[in-house]
Amino acid sequence: MTMIRCVFDTNVIVSALLFDQSTPAQAIFYAVQHGIILLSAETLAELTKVIRRKKFEAYIPLHDREHFLTKFVLGSEIVTIHEQIDLCRDAKDNKFLEVAVNGNATVLVSGDEDLTVLHPFRNIPIISPQAFLQHYGG
Repeated sequence: MTMIRCVFDTNVIVSALLFDQSTPAQAIFYAVQHGIILLSAETLAELTKVIRRKKFEAYIPLHDREHFLTKFVLGSEIVTIHEQIDLCRDAKDNKFLEVAVNGNATVLVSGDEDLTVLHPFRNIPIISPQAFLQHYGG
């Protein structure tokens, strides 16, 4: 069986961090166990910036968020972006399409309508964490 190559948008990853029993957390856990998570320098920079926001201190101490980020990155593949994409109605989300295309992703997991409206994008499904679990998680 081919390993699934997964792109997760920042909101899904942050939800997984904050709510460790949530559907996004289950989706990421499944992807880590049965596939590979794809990141780019740009998606990693956004994730790092968001995870370090002071507002999350009320939920999880910074050192725990940093530990999560380190483990997450070590378990991921960093994709070099050769082909730029400028098709998403929210330009900030193009970076996830770029990771998916340049990293030969199997799936892009997002709850963001600016991305899901493009489903499928170049034959790459763009689906919610729940749909991901239903389709890939058995």
